[in-house]
Amino acid sequence: MLTETVERLRKARRVVVKVGSNVLTQKRGLNHQAVQSISRQICQLIDNKREIILVSSGAMASGLGKVGFDQRPEEIPKRQAIAAIGQAGLIMEYENAFAEYEKKVAQILLTSEDLSSRKRYLNARNTLYTLLSWQVVPIINENDTIMVEEIKVGDNDNLAAMITLLMDADLLISLTDIDGLFNKDPRTQPDAELITTVETITKHIQNIAGGIPGPLGTGGMLSKIKAARKVTAVGIPMIIANGGQPDVLVRLFEGHLHGTYFVPKTGRLASRKRWIGFTLKPQGAIAIDKGAANAVLKKGKSLLPSGIIAVEGDFGIGAPVEVRTADNEVLATGLVNYGAVEIRQIKGLKSGQIKGCLGHKPYDEVIHRNNLVVTIDR
Repeated sequence: MLTETVERLRKARRVVVKVGSNVLTQKRGLNHQAVQSISRQICQLIDNKREIILVSSGAMASGLGKVGFDQRPEEIPKRQAIAAIGQAGLIMEYENAFAEYEKKVAQILLTSEDLSSRKRYLNARNTLYTLLSWQVVPIINENDTIMVEEIKVGDNDNLAAMITLLMDADLLISLTDIDGLFNKDPRTQPDAELITTVETITKHIQNIAGGIPGPLGTGGMLSKIKAARKVTAVGIPMIIANGGQPDVLVRLFEGHLHGTYFVPKTGRLASRKRWIGFTLKPQGAIAIDKGAANAVLKKGKSLLPSGIIAVEGDFGIGAPVEVRTADNEVLATGLVNYGAVEIRQIKGLKSGQIKGCLGHKPYDEVIHRNNLVVTIDR
């Protein structure tokens, strides 16, 4: 496994690097030395013929330092105003740091709405491709200034995973302030042991990840595990490492492994299926019986109305929905051919009975297999 991991790193040409707030910030605002170090290392990797996309936290912390707050305020308008103030300082810091190595940067602020629209998703990808071809470093963050719950990506771990899928990257590296995933919290339990390799993200792995958020970040170790689950499911590896270690990025690509390596599944999903399964935000859920679950998971079949036992939410035709078991375990995500009202009417029926129930039958399937992506580890 060690040799295979080193070889994957050696071959990785397009890499998404996510840097957390706790790496980039100190008690009063940005940690200038950390920004300089990360920027220098990225420039070194670019000079070695790699394409680097940076997903950077730190805007909120930068804004807090500027306005003199010790912690994020509760009121959303104040938090958005602080993010706006901090984003300007953060991108300026990066621009100055990269300029020392004759590199340019570009700021890209996104919401989940930008990535949920197929047209905007493809436009974002084309813009990023262009920037990389010009050797300009894209610096991506969530657009906190206009963010509301409906268009919120969630956290920058999730955003980094979505960008990794968007760009079909070869690797995602998440830099945090601890050495990787431990079997218990290393900050409170000295006997905690580092887990160097994760082959399958089980419920046990998610449980031990727990939630270890820093004082300024929105994500914790659990959010990184969820990001790893997304990218490894489509065949892309991920590493969690300590961003405070000297030359952490450069040393990784030199073959000095540290942190936690998440082994990818074999094979790569097509771009559209990655978008359906791991980028779109589900607008509802469909519960299915064991027979339908077996057909979807093991036989690659479409979802027919006969296997549906319950519907949750109020969604329209073409909406992304989760497909779950009766026990609420999420199996897949897909785009529906019928709205929630119609699915409630035809659930449990054979396809031949749809027209008699609804008066029309545009499709036999509630979700066609071409629009259905299994998201559970099998």
